[in-house]
Amino acid sequence: MAILTKEEAKKIIDKVLAFSKADEISASLSGNRTGNIRYARNSVSTSGETYDLSLSVTAVYGKKSGTATINEFDDASLEKTVRRAEEIAKLAPDNPEYVPMLGAQQYVNTNAFAQSTAGIDPEYRAKAAFGSIEPCSKKNLTAAGYMEDRSGFTALGNNKGLFAYNKSTSVDFSVTVRTADGTGSGFVQRDYNDASKLNTNTATEIAMQKALASVNAKALEPGKYTVILEPTAAHDLILNMMRNMDGRSADEGRSFLGKKGGQTRLGEKLLDERVTIYSDPANPEVPGSPFANDGRPQEKVTWFEKGVVKNMYFSRFWAEKKGVKAIPSPDGIVFQGGSESLADLIKSTEKGILVTRFWYIRTVDPQTLLYTGLTRDGTFYIENGQIKSPVKNFRFNESPVIMLNNVEAIGKPVRTNGSLIPPLKIRDFTFTSLSDAV
Repeated sequence: MAILTKEEAKKIIDKVLAFSKADEISASLSGNRTGNIRYARNSVSTSGETYDLSLSVTAVYGKKSGTATINEFDDASLEKTVRRAEEIAKLAPDNPEYVPMLGAQQYVNTNAFAQSTAGIDPEYRAKAAFGSIEPCSKKNLTAAGYMEDRSGFTALGNNKGLFAYNKSTSVDFSVTVRTADGTGSGFVQRDYNDASKLNTNTATEIAMQKALASVNAKALEPGKYTVILEPTAAHDLILNMMRNMDGRSADEGRSFLGKKGGQTRLGEKLLDERVTIYSDPANPEVPGSPFANDGRPQEKVTWFEKGVVKNMYFSRFWAEKKGVKAIPSPDGIVFQGGSESLADLIKSTEKGILVTRFWYIRTVDPQTLLYTGLTRDGTFYIENGQIKSPVKNFRFNESPVIMLNNVEAIGKPVRTNGSLIPPLKIRDFTFTSLSDAV
C-alpha cells in the first residue's frame, strides 16, 4: 500500500477535505518503498526494505494554522486527524506572513518514474554489492559502499481546487575503496532515476584505480593552484551557491546577492560569461518533481545566463510583498557545459591538481559564500597534461562565486547527485593547509 495510484490518493484526500469545517484545509499524502544494502571490509553488513505511507493535514482559520499527521486511513482516523488539526489551528497565534492556499494549477509531466528501479529486489541488491566487492577482493583492496533504491509518490490537495500527484524513483550508489595499507583511497558516486543505467562493477573500477594510484602521496605546499574539479567536487560548492539564492535574504542584505540600501544583484554579471545554470523538472536526464511542497508548479527557470543573475527564488509571502513572481527553489540544476571530457581537461593542463571530491564543507562567510573544507579520496598532481603523482589532501578556503569567475574550461555535464554538472578547470583555487587524512 506504500505506493498509491493517482486515483487512490485522490480518494483519501477528498475524504479529508470533506470532513473539514475550517476556512481552508489541505492534505499532503506520501508513500515510499525504500531498499538498501551496505557493505564494509568487503562484506555486507546490513540490508533491508521499508515501506512508509503518511498523511499530513493542515487546517486554517483566518491566519491561524494547525497541522496533524497520521498513518492510518480508515474514515474514523481521517476525521480524527482533521479535527486535531482544527483544534491546533484555533489555539495557534496569527501568522502575519500567512498567504491563502493556491487554487487549481497546471503541472508539467516529468517522467521521473522507472519500472526498472521500482522492481529492484533483494537479489538485485546482492548482485550489485557483489559486482563491487568481488573485483576489490581479487586485487587485495577493501571496499565500503552503500546503495539505496526508492520508489514513491506524493499527492497534494486542498479545498481551493488544487490537486497534484507525482510518482518517482531513484537509485543512489557510492563506494570508497582503500588499499591494504590504508594509504590509498578512491571514491565514486552514481545516481539515476532508471536503475538500468547503473553498473556497480564499472563504477567501482574507477574507485579502484584511484585507490591504487593514490598510494604514497607527496606533500605540496599550500597556495593557489589551477585545479580540475571532477563533477562530484564541483557540485558540492555550486549547490551551496544555489541554496543561497533566496530573494528575501538578498533584499535584506543577508546573502551574496544582496547590496546596501536593500538592492540586489539581480541583472548583474556576477560569474564568468561561460556560466549558464538552469533548472528544468522535465529534463530527461534529471527529472524532478513537477510541483513544490506548497503546490506551486516547478517550471524551467534560468538562474544564471552567461554569468548574469537572471532569477532568485521567493516564498509566496515575500513575492507578493515585492510584486514579483513566486518562483520556488529548484529541485536539481543543469550547469550548461561543453563537449570536453575530464581527460581532455587534464591533457590541457600544464600544472595543476585534480580533485575527486570535497568533504566536511563549512561556511566561513555567508555574505561572500566563502567556504572551507577538505579534499578526499584521490587528489593528484598534473604536469604537462598527465597525472604525475598523488598528493596529500588539502584544506581549502574558496567561494563558488570567485571560483566561477576563474573558469578556464568547462567540460561535458554528467549526472551527479540529482543535477547535471560538468568537470571544471579553475585557476587560482586557494588551498590553505595540508591534511594527513586519505
